[in-house]
Amino acid sequence: MVLGQPKTEAERVYRHIVLFKFKEDATKEQIDEIVTAFGQLKNEVDTIIGYEHGTDVSPEKLAKGFTHCFLVTFKSKADLEAYLPHPAHIAFTEKLKPILSDVLVVDYWTEK
Repeated sequence: MVLGQPKTEAERVYRHIVLFKFKEDATKEQIDEIVTAFGQLKNEVDTIIGYEHGTDVSPEKLAKGFTHCFLVTFKSKADLEAYLPHPAHIAFTEKLKPILSDVLVVDYWTEK
């Protein structure tokens, strides 16, 4: 056990953080469509147990151009691994690619 980590899977959840930096020519409408589509994944992929999103409002100005943050919660890493090749997720990424400049992903375990 790693110090500070929950002891069992029953005591923890798997978080998947995704940050997007959009291309400069991406329109507000295109970005809004992506935000909506990402939010719809929770209705299409049953391994998603939690979802939230927001845009950067930090006064520190250290986001390096990443403007949108999405937090997706799963019961396990296996549930994330089922989500990644899911047809709804694949379709979403295909819609996203034309306006995406960069993406940053961080996954971690945490207590429920």
